[in-house]
Amino acid sequence: MLLAEDLLLLVTDDTSGRLSAPAAQVDAGLGGANLVELTLLNKVDLSGEGDQGKPGRIIVRDPAPAGDEVLDAALGILITRQGNKPSTVIRPLSKNLRHTLYQRLAENGMIRAGRGRTLGIFPARTWPAQDARHEEQVRQLVTQALVQRAAPDARTAALIALLHALKCEHKIIDPRPYQLSRRQLRARAEEVAMDNWASEALRKVITEMVAATASAAAAAASSG
Repeated sequence: MLLAEDLLLLVTDDTSGRLSAPAAQVDAGLGGANLVELTLLNKVDLSGEGDQGKPGRIIVRDPAPAGDEVLDAALGILITRQGNKPSTVIRPLSKNLRHTLYQRLAENGMIRAGRGRTLGIFPARTWPAQDARHEEQVRQLVTQALVQRAAPDARTAALIALLHALKCEHKIIDPRPYQLSRRQLRARAEEVAMDNWASEALRKVITEMVAATASAAAAAASSG
């Protein structure tokens, strides 16, 4: 399962099959998730000393296929956009990605395609849960890190950082049963995002990638 797939499952309501966050912001998050995943796989990095061009730009360290068609498509986009700022690659990475991931999740039996209506009038596709076991495992890992303060693995920490960037931690975990406020939950998510769950160099790069995702999501919110 990709980080982007886990993120999409978490922000899609199991019953209604609708997004629990604005679509444009979710799309930015999905594009950012693929960027972060490729960083975790040591395929994508930010340029630094010894690299050509300006520092802090997208650079592909390993162009070999990742073995997943969605990640390979993302890698292909980044290969053509080396030297760009991270914030400029989120939009092309997110193009048509949500629909592709929904289709994959449906093929894997985790969700099913349904039909609903927007504003009670306009036909709309919905994606309610069919087999939520994987999603519940992911949610449990996120809950353990945010509520029980367990040390997360790198993937869970990266996922929490992305949720934090989209400002939707409270939509994934209701803080009230744990006697927490939204502010406290958000503060804990920020703490996890900045904690020592990866090497300092890798965490710094991922922090920049997540910051680019947050910027793209904020821009999407303001334009919507």
